[in-house]
Amino acid sequence: LMSKSIAKRSMNVQIIDTPKNQTEQWLLDTVADLARKADIGMPEVGYFHSNNSNAFATGANRNNALVAVSTGLLERFDRNEARAVLAHEVGHVANGDMVTMTLLQGVMNTVVMILARVVATAVNSAMRGNNRGSGGLMAGGVYFMVYMIAQMVLGVLASMIVMWFSRWREFRADHAGATLADRASMISALQRLQRESGLP
Repeated sequence: LMSKSIAKRSMNVQIIDTPKNQTEQWLLDTVADLARKADIGMPEVGYFHSNNSNAFATGANRNNALVAVSTGLLERFDRNEARAVLAHEVGHVANGDMVTMTLLQGVMNTVVMILARVVATAVNSAMRGNNRGSGGLMAGGVYFMVYMIAQMVLGVLASMIVMWFSRWREFRADHAGATLADRASMISALQRLQRESGLP
């Protein structure tokens, strides 16, 4: 619910209410057209100053979102490529990715905490059974140590699941971008991003 206001402040996003030039007018018109095609409410549209080619979407739901793009992307990408990137972000909004990823991360964090406690309790009980004369201090120390180790190990596994799911959602957004804009522009935009990142 707070993601839009946090994003605006942290990225210093300039929201376009009344377009001041052709680029701002093009941004508004393009996002409006893509939102219509995706059957979502008109997102807030803005830009942020960064030399990196970047864009993002955030918001509580598909009818209350923000789509923002970097000045670096607007300067280097042609209009068709920039439209494809915006279509990708609108795809995230239409697919509900912002809420889905937040919920998934929350669920995984909860599962990690519960499983870590279960593992620590089991190990602690086993240690108590084997060392009945050692007192509760040793058992408490074992519990804490096992809990921290289990939380780290399970946290890494949970992160791998979240990253896999995030990558899958990115592929879905790429497909939405190719559908809402066009396939050739989406491919061209991805290739330009690949070149800029230095990947082979």
